[in-house]
Amino acid sequence: MGMMSEFKEFAMKGNVVDMAVGVIVGGAFGKIVSSLVGDVFMPVIGKAVGNVNFTEMAFKLSDAGADGKPVLLKYGNFLQTVFDFLIIAFILFMAIRGLNKLKKPAPGAPPPPPPRQEVLLEEIKNLLAKR
Repeated sequence: MGMMSEFKEFAMKGNVVDMAVGVIVGGAFGKIVSSLVGDVFMPVIGKAVGNVNFTEMAFKLSDAGADGKPVLLKYGNFLQTVFDFLIIAFILFMAIRGLNKLKKPAPGAPPPPPPRQEVLLEEIKNLLAKR
């Protein structure tokens, strides 16, 4: 079997295709959640804490770096990323939780009673045990 046919067999396995779809959808989902956080939640949170724009929050470490711009420690961007992560993690948790609830089997009927032969044999065994 040639290397190309082996690669084709590997690439066409369901797991690889599913993983590729998951990565693509996950990337798009990440952009949606980042926009939700950056454009919806963070302005509300910033307004609630006194008109703060988190992405502009930074400490100036020095006045001029090698490129002539001030060197900044942008902790606001870090906070934005942490909020993104927390919201993505929560949404994924809720989605997986919902899927797991759907996967649980519905409570079924009670198991059928044992066959008549087994019931009779059990009764005979019990009678013999009493002797």
